[in-house]
Amino acid sequence: MSQPTDPDGSRRVAEQAARTSYGRLIAILSMRRRDIAAAEDALSEALIAALRTWPQTGVPTNPDAWLLTAARNRQKNEARARSVRQAAEPELMQQIELAEETVQASDRRLELMFVCAHPAIDPAARAPLMLQTVLGIDAATIARAFLVEPATMSQRLVRAKARIRDAGLRFGIPDRAEMAGRLDAVLDAIYAAFGQGWDRLDLPDMPEALTGEAIWLARLVVEMLPQEPEAKGLLALMLYSSARRLARRDDAGRFVPLDRQDPRLWDRTRILEAEALLTVASRAGRFGRYQCEAAIQSVHVQRPLTGRLNLTALLKLYDLLVTHADSIGARIGRAVVLAETGDIGSARAELDDLPQDRVRRHQPWWVARSQVSLLAGDIADAIACLTEAIRLTERPEIRDHLSDRRETLVRSLPA
Repeated sequence: MSQPTDPDGSRRVAEQAARTSYGRLIAILSMRRRDIAAAEDALSEALIAALRTWPQTGVPTNPDAWLLTAARNRQKNEARARSVRQAAEPELMQQIELAEETVQASDRRLELMFVCAHPAIDPAARAPLMLQTVLGIDAATIARAFLVEPATMSQRLVRAKARIRDAGLRFGIPDRAEMAGRLDAVLDAIYAAFGQGWDRLDLPDMPEALTGEAIWLARLVVEMLPQEPEAKGLLALMLYSSARRLARRDDAGRFVPLDRQDPRLWDRTRILEAEALLTVASRAGRFGRYQCEAAIQSVHVQRPLTGRLNLTALLKLYDLLVTHADSIGARIGRAVVLAETGDIGSARAELDDLPQDRVRRHQPWWVARSQVSLLAGDIADAIACLTEAIRLTERPEIRDHLSDRRETLVRSLPA
């Protein structure tokens, strides 16, 4: 162990381990008993012990192995809960080589994801279950991402974990024929994780932790299923987005929307990789949501080269997306493009036809409605919609950006 000279630093290491190693450790701990909930409880106790112990005793040489051993001790004997902190380190010294091999060489998160995507699990719970068990995202955050009530999401997750335990579902990578049937749910969870990381759920000193995990998992799926074009489409989509990371903030840290970004700050290597993946995926002749969304991003990437945004191509792609993979996000994006092409009536109808009980709590819907109203010349409604969007915005940099837009519109009103 290191010397306990920096209690705050030790706490940060424990918190970092909780974020970066959560899914890997849950996968290992749940394999034998097939009980995800029990594994989560054991790991939570180990993390509490680490937060309590490491600031005094120092950070272990291998924090993941310490946590794994402590959690296993908890699983083996609940009566030893009070002594798990003292027992973990001596046992670690005896088992360190085995533990290191287990943690470092056998990353079983993808196995756990395919278990969560089993046909016996409620389809509505599959992607959320992966987000919680593999990446450690809390139920309330997952609920917001899927536009459902937190209590509803929590119930789905509890039932899904009980189903895995009670049905004795096999933990492992399914054969290729069975794997393909579960692929959509796995890809959805990976992209949802990327989206949450993109919304700055990552630790401040690890700005790409969650997005990086999502890209890594997508690469693993592409490697395992090289004939699946949707896996390539998803990886391309995330690479297009992550390529623009440095351009999303100006020198003062303010948010910069896509149409105002400096393309010289985009990561050309990632863009070229994304373009190549999308090209290869298209040769399979099987349309999919992620290929379509990646193609939309490709159109945006072409803007600096052509000097204009190809709205005709964007609208065709959104038409395809809505026809074959309808969603609230796709409808909102299509509405904005319709308005940009001058079809204000269709844009408004697109937004108004969405389920109002869901979208009125959805910040992007209000932002899109504001943009459509602005293009229609209805500045007062654009301001009102931005006001509601600001109220629903949690990220301070986005809130500041929207507030600046709103103030600009307010100043444009006649005196």
